[in-house]
Amino acid sequence: MTEPRGPVDSSRVPRFAGPATFARLPRLDEVSGADVAVVGVPFDGGVSYRPGARFGPAAVREASRLLRPYHPGLDVSPFATQQVADAGDIAVNPFDIGEAIETIQDAANGLQADGTRLVTIGGDHTIALPLLRAAAQRHGPVAVLHFDAHLDTWDTYFGAEHTHGTPFRRAVEEGVVDTSALSHVGTRGPLYGKQDLTEDEKLGFGIVTSADVYRRGADEVADQLRQRIGDRPLYISIDIDCLDPAHAPGTGTPEAGGLTSRELLEILRGLAGCRLVGADVVEVAPAYDHAEITSVAASHVAYDLISLLALQGKRETADE
Repeated sequence: MTEPRGPVDSSRVPRFAGPATFARLPRLDEVSGADVAVVGVPFDGGVSYRPGARFGPAAVREASRLLRPYHPGLDVSPFATQQVADAGDIAVNPFDIGEAIETIQDAANGLQADGTRLVTIGGDHTIALPLLRAAAQRHGPVAVLHFDAHLDTWDTYFGAEHTHGTPFRRAVEEGVVDTSALSHVGTRGPLYGKQDLTEDEKLGFGIVTSADVYRRGADEVADQLRQRIGDRPLYISIDIDCLDPAHAPGTGTPEAGGLTSRELLEILRGLAGCRLVGADVVEVAPAYDHAEITSVAASHVAYDLISLLALQGKRETADE
């Protein structure tokens, strides 16, 4: 096995210099192949309130310059045990949601064709649907762990079936997710009515609210989630607005009373050993950010996801 090519050496090139690939990793075209590809989707045509998430991938990459190669919390060097590369951005039509969804799905299928796993940076949450389709095409219906202030299981907005508030209803309807292992984490705030919760439950989702995390703690929540997921292939979708606006002001639909960045990271670390097959981090809208608070949080979340994939790779190697 060829030794993975890691980030640019910060003792030779200052972190603020050079191309802003994710974590200063090589581009995908600079390596022979990748175990994990970080790919951006600069699309926000499905937002219902504040636009701007199309600039999220660039902001998260810029904030990731300070990431380092060893993760002490998980005791793993995610860039040394697997080849991680930046696949650039998927260029999608900003005026046609349907075409954009097809483009994202085709690109994800192409990137995953050789077994590469994706950590995708959005973009708004509309992009989760084509990514789930691509994951299911490779792994079958996947368990979903959805971190978000909102349910994102509404039916339509203004008659539109594909928006950032509908991807998980569409995913259930299309059969690309395992309805015995679906969970929301971090939900809070007002709803249109109690029927939103009733309909969400009928789709198969369990809910861990932000208040639940506060009262029960990250370890207990992670344990509950692991039990629900079991050994199913798992897709994690993280809307950065699951964090409180104090920790993520730069997002399109902020809600008070959210998770802290520490709680989110600790829950993710508690999922070590799960069969993670792909993930996304979405809804970073840097125009509303301050001092890169949101993009820094998102970059660390993506780093933790990559670290979980590194542990998953170790597990798969041990099982062979």
